[in-house]
Amino acid sequence: MRFLERERATLAKLLPGLDESLRALPLMELAGPDTPGIQLFRDSGGSGLLVPSGFERGLGATAVDALRVQRALGSRTPSLAVATTWHHFWVATLVDLDIANNPSAITARRVTSAAYDERLVAFCLAEERPGAGMLSSSLTAMYTDDGWLINGVTRPCSLARSLDPSCDWLAVMVTLPSDGEYGGAAAMALVSPDAEGLSVSGAGAESEQVTLDNVVVDSTDLMIDSHDVPVDIPLTAGSVWFQLLMTGSYLGAASALVERVLLNDQVPESERVRLLVEAELAMSAAECVARRIDAGDPDESMLADVLYVRYGVQDTLSRMVPRAADLLGNLDSTASDEVAHLAAFANGLAQQPPTVPQMTGPLAAYLAGGPLTLA
Repeated sequence: MRFLERERATLAKLLPGLDESLRALPLMELAGPDTPGIQLFRDSGGSGLLVPSGFERGLGATAVDALRVQRALGSRTPSLAVATTWHHFWVATLVDLDIANNPSAITARRVTSAAYDERLVAFCLAEERPGAGMLSSSLTAMYTDDGWLINGVTRPCSLARSLDPSCDWLAVMVTLPSDGEYGGAAAMALVSPDAEGLSVSGAGAESEQVTLDNVVVDSTDLMIDSHDVPVDIPLTAGSVWFQLLMTGSYLGAASALVERVLLNDQVPESERVRLLVEAELAMSAAECVARRIDAGDPDESMLADVLYVRYGVQDTLSRMVPRAADLLGNLDSTASDEVAHLAAFANGLAQQPPTVPQMTGPLAAYLAGGPLTLA
């Protein structure tokens, strides 16, 4: 089987026509702020990838299939793969809540609409602040007679530029008041893109700054860790999926470089084979964890395993990506720009939450017999 053939076959099976549509467009157009990739993803039914097949238009992808889809997407347009991983994180989190039997939380209608109405969820979670953890947030929420009042600025926020007020949602992490029953707990809120007081700014492709100025959220659109639903419980499953699919997305970006090397007859065979082996070894490790997810419910040990693999893959990418870019050497200006973009992007896995420095202490404590906590 040829390089990436299995991944692209899986993408074609689950999201027909998407790979062909993306392949027909220049990489730098897909990477731009007005990328057509999001609409192509939506039109292909991608928003329902992880929605159970019991929901209308839910694709019910396995973890192995979803991993392959994200690698294939990353090889065509890395920014789309990474941005949609945040959407899949939200879906996986809600599905794990068994929300069909828990109408007091964010309702099953939201999961249904992800597939049936092709809704996407922009996600503001980890923030670009020194020492900020995966679940930390500078947004605050205070309860009033009108509902929860949210204020603050958060960045980055995936998919924010492409939100359609008529059909999409914005998910944000907020910090509740430190006094009273919530004691500074974290919560997840769902906000409509056309909510009064919400604004989006910034120039990055699918990663914007979002400002919330006295945005009102109904109580049914807020999950609170000390009230309706424990945040740490569903986020274990959601985080396992997030780490797996983010690994696949960045491996896809690196694989796009490797593919260019493999197609270049001027590169020595030994170098081509070396890169191929490294890329496929990384994917095999990720697929091993994906099969564990498919075999049982994600738990603490599975989260630890997927973190080990994710950090191992990003270490592999740190060696593989510069070598691939160097081997491609002097190309025409268009190809050179694409190689530079892919190389810079593929190194971004190391910045995704939680980073190695953030998790060094928690993983050491876990290996010593303590619980695993996300930094």
